[in-house]
Amino acid sequence: MLPRTLEPEVMDTREEAVDYDTMDHSTVNAVFVDDFLAVVAGSELGERLRGQGELVRILDVGTGTAQIPIAFCHQLSAGQSSGDDKTLPVQITAIDLAAEMLAIAERNVVTAKFEESISLEWVDAKAPTYPDGSFDVVFSNSIVHHIPEPLAALVEMVRVLCSGGLLFVRDLLRPCDAETVETLVSTYAGDENSHQQQMFRESLHAALTLSEVRELLVSLGNSADCAEQTTDRHWTITATR
Repeated sequence: MLPRTLEPEVMDTREEAVDYDTMDHSTVNAVFVDDFLAVVAGSELGERLRGQGELVRILDVGTGTAQIPIAFCHQLSAGQSSGDDKTLPVQITAIDLAAEMLAIAERNVVTAKFEESISLEWVDAKAPTYPDGSFDVVFSNSIVHHIPEPLAALVEMVRVLCSGGLLFVRDLLRPCDAETVETLVSTYAGDENSHQQQMFRESLHAALTLSEVRELLVSLGNSADCAEQTTDRHWTITATR
């Protein structure tokens, strides 16, 4: 098994932010949104996301350039009929520690016209100041591998969830060997520039294994089975507080 090799926790140069934003994440983001909506389908949260009940409070941890919340809001908008009020039934607080990422995120949110539903905040995922139980949902895509000690961030994600709230976290899965890393880079970033490919390569080396993620969950009092491998390069946590 490859040892974990850390990468910088904060991707905060202009080049990193631009290269990240211009990589083609569309398929991965769409799958994330679809999988999340499949989890809540038929639940009270699902009903509220269809506009039947109270506004759903969501925290997006490590939002980067806000591609996930924007994709999520587009999906909710598409589910509304033409005669519906276009106000979405969510308030998403999207946080990141990289100011350059958030600058692009702000532009993306404005361009998508979701300013009323998505608010951006410069916040450390390991030390947010939100009160306990502030959110109905905490979701996150590809932030855990950036954090040297991910337990601190996971503890905070659980803390700010309300009772019965949903934790949905997805991240990269560290491959077993360097050959697999290169295969994944070629498969999923082969059309990107050399810097973008190196960013993906470093992220794979910095990612956790499924067993490491499960150990973290057990230390939080959750079942190890809350984490599963969900693609050839991702694991996903689905847990209720």
